[in-house]
Amino acid sequence: MAFKYIMNMTRFSTACILLVAVILPSCRTAKMSVADEQMARGEYFDASKTYRKIYNKLTKREERAQRGEVAFKLGQCYTRLNQAARASAAFQNAIRYNYPDSTATLLLAQALHADGKYVPAVKAYEEYLEVAPQSKIAQTGLAGARTAAGLRKDKTRYVVKQPKFINSRRADFSPMFNGETLYYTTTNEKVTGSNRSEITGMKRSDIWMVKKNERGEWQRPEPVEGELNTEWDEGIMSFSPDGTTMYLTKARRSPNSNTGVEIYTSQRSDAKWSAPVKLEITADTLSSYGHPAVSPSGDWLYFSSDMPGTGGKDIWRINLKERAGSLENLGEFINTPGDEVFPYMLTDSIMYFASDGHPGLGGLDIFKATMTPSGGWKVENMGAPVNSEGDDFGITFEKAGVEKGYFSSNRGDGRGYDHIYSFELPDLKITISGWVLDKDEEPVPNAVIRIVGNDGSNQKAVARGDGSFSFPLQRGVSYVMLAGAKGYLNARQQFTSDTAEEDADYAIDFILASINKPNIVENIFYDFDKATLRPESKQALDELAEMLRTNPNITIEMASHTDRWGSDEYNINLSKRRAQSVIDYLIGVGIAADRLQTQGYGKSRPKTVTKRIAREFPQFKEGDILNEEFILTLSPEDQATADQINRRTEFQVLSTDYQMY
Repeated sequence: MAFKYIMNMTRFSTACILLVAVILPSCRTAKMSVADEQMARGEYFDASKTYRKIYNKLTKREERAQRGEVAFKLGQCYTRLNQAARASAAFQNAIRYNYPDSTATLLLAQALHADGKYVPAVKAYEEYLEVAPQSKIAQTGLAGARTAAGLRKDKTRYVVKQPKFINSRRADFSPMFNGETLYYTTTNEKVTGSNRSEITGMKRSDIWMVKKNERGEWQRPEPVEGELNTEWDEGIMSFSPDGTTMYLTKARRSPNSNTGVEIYTSQRSDAKWSAPVKLEITADTLSSYGHPAVSPSGDWLYFSSDMPGTGGKDIWRINLKERAGSLENLGEFINTPGDEVFPYMLTDSIMYFASDGHPGLGGLDIFKATMTPSGGWKVENMGAPVNSEGDDFGITFEKAGVEKGYFSSNRGDGRGYDHIYSFELPDLKITISGWVLDKDEEPVPNAVIRIVGNDGSNQKAVARGDGSFSFPLQRGVSYVMLAGAKGYLNARQQFTSDTAEEDADYAIDFILASINKPNIVENIFYDFDKATLRPESKQALDELAEMLRTNPNITIEMASHTDRWGSDEYNINLSKRRAQSVIDYLIGVGIAADRLQTQGYGKSRPKTVTKRIAREFPQFKEGDILNEEFILTLSPEDQATADQINRRTEFQVLSTDYQMY
């Protein structure tokens, strides 16, 4: 890529901003002056071959200084050709041969960064900052290299794939939707013209497109029809809101000046595109203008240019309806001393762009910028896997509000060729599921569950035959859930889903109390031989109070039971006092006294073993009555267990038509 250069050059490179060099007769000998001329014209592919020939011939000890110079320039060519591994090796050679320009260390750091070698990149950035501590480019690069490993490890939920229907064996990049048609820039072997670019060694780029058939399947790509493509480079386009005007990047060629790029327009008529016409932006003829991006309203054209700004290439905009005097640099929130390129306007206030000047994973990263009420921009790195250690740029969305589309990247291609990748942010799968059971942990048939969220959502479902249920949720929403069934009291639960962007399945169960039989209240504790409630009983008592609030029309009998030890009179008195302690607590937390009755049964009602008790204590079977006669047949250990089961606190629903007056 030609985005990361230090030399004072005003042209852009193909695959990022199209550049076409003036063709000179080819040289038969590898001379330094020839290579330098090729480099100055931006013919990086040809220049790299020439420098390589020179480098291989410089074998004498006294030629070490010249070998260092050639290695430095060779590294610059490889950088612009997106070949980070070769570039870093060349800059290391330049430093080894004591090339006197300290920027070799910075360029080495950037090449290592773009090759995903973050630890040595950090070291090289730090070495350069010792020489140039004020370098904003090095400071930003160091920040990016230090955080890149974390960004690459902590990937976002985006799913990135390389589709086969659009990519060729050459470079394909800068996809852009126009309606449901996907346009893109390509250097495949079937493009217009036969000459290869001195810049990349590939054919010069054309604009192609791909459509879907009636089944929604992508068809074979084809060149756009009309007079748009020529033997020179065209590409990197955007469209007016009605889809009839294309804004594209096209080479500017002049035999007496540096080659650059300009923005042109083409009109669509009868499925064909007209010959491009230059769009006049400013009177400045020395600067380059590329990467057009039309705002969805059609009012603004965003683009990248090397006009004097914050340094490197900046993103600018101009009002398409009132061009005179409307040219505007987007400022320091967006633009840095590095390069900001490939703007894309998802909405009039959300822009995506590529940059090597904001901290990133290496090379160009794609950033999301959201306009703030004060007129600034909030800039966020899209993270991995959208971004990589290579160059990532040229994003397009199928439509606003849908996190799905395509972008370009040269990741994993040793030749530095760009390819088109798809991306999609799948919907989060957040659910809450569980069971509706009775006090014996058996499924409650035909239970109805309602769930209401503070986002306005309202869902209802009937539990399955096994008592299970499941609901989809949204992130960060508070829910109130209510379960009920005929013959049972309602149960209420509250729940707030996490805000984390990850799939989740939360579990919650409802235990419904029967209207027709006693219900044990677990975890009610008293001091020995006393009716005083122990502190650890509070949670169970609060849950009982909440059940009464959820079912405001019921009255209950609160009963306490003892084991077989002691006299009947003593046990009845003790159990009654214990039940009264529960009643007093409930009244104290706001439950009306006339909804509550006290009863002490002592040891007169031994517990009958239920399914739940039999599962918990398999030495007993369902239906066993734990009276004294039965208990005396047990071992001492089982007798103690049976006595424990008999010591219990229960409530029984007395009526379901209570009304407060």
